[in-house]
Amino acid sequence: MKILLLEDDLELCNIMQLELEKKGYTVDSCNDGETAMLYALNTDYSYDLAIIDRMLPVIDGLTIIKAMRAKEISIPVIIITGMSALDDRIEGLDGGADDYLVKPFHVRELLARVRALTRRPAQIKTNDILTFVDLTFNKTNRELRCEDKQLLLTAKESELLYVLMQNPETLFSREQLILKIWGTSSDVEPGNVDNYISFLRKRFKELQSACKIKTVYGAGYKLEG
Repeated sequence: MKILLLEDDLELCNIMQLELEKKGYTVDSCNDGETAMLYALNTDYSYDLAIIDRMLPVIDGLTIIKAMRAKEISIPVIIITGMSALDDRIEGLDGGADDYLVKPFHVRELLARVRALTRRPAQIKTNDILTFVDLTFNKTNRELRCEDKQLLLTAKESELLYVLMQNPETLFSREQLILKIWGTSSDVEPGNVDNYISFLRKRFKELQSACKIKTVYGAGYKLEG
């Protein structure tokens, strides 16, 4: 699960990022509103949840949340702030936040709120079972099936296939795939994407699937039936 963390207090930001990563989350963080807006509105990053400080420099957090909702980015958002008045909380929730956490807070409470939001039912979660042509993929157990044949994928193979099967016939550049699968802080080389594409093609061949991952030279890859 990928989390976007926007907090201008560097010490607090580092503490939250460390604790979230200890729990297995992938975290992208930034510390000013202008950069934060670029992260928040770029759907290529595929965040599952955002934690946003209200009082960011340059562009405030509430403006960022409103811009996200205007762009129909519906991921859960926790707004964090030192502004504890009732009217401030109401304004934050009405502005598009799903939860409101007042500073100072214990990181354990933040983690509990993250868990609560990510447990919410189907409307904010993606479908874990995808089908395309003759393939059925279960993301939870990483099982790929084609008619009466099945096999298990590795974690990264699963993440790559999930992106492709969510968006069949859609062209993805290597850079887009790196952002979606490895995140913005990764130093993964574009050649790694080629390797995993090759692995998936071998999987399709093992299953004798009619599906193919097409190379569009100079542009990227797309899943075709």
